Amino acid sequence: MARICKHGYVSGRVQGVSFRQTTAEQAERLGLDGWVRNLADGRVEVLFEGDEVAVIELASWLAQGPQAADVTALEMQDQALQGVAGFIVRR
Repeated sequence: MARICKHGYVSGRVQGVSFRQTTAEQAERLGLDGWVRNLADGRVEVLFEGDEVAVIELASWLAQGPQAADVTALEMQDQALQGVAGFIVRR
């Protein structure tokens, strides 16, 4: 299976609702590498890479987020592989 990378932004009520931590848990469950962080404008930024099926699954999950979140927009773009190892929550 092909290895791909996605980078994007999640908008809505996505900060203060465990969005980053839950994203990291989902990414680790799917065996993905990358990172997630909050932005000063209230969005969450995320980059993740791995097996194409797993990447698509996480991108789909991001459109909903954790139960307490209210995602109003998800902007995702294909990205060149970054070669990151593991998945981290950036501060």
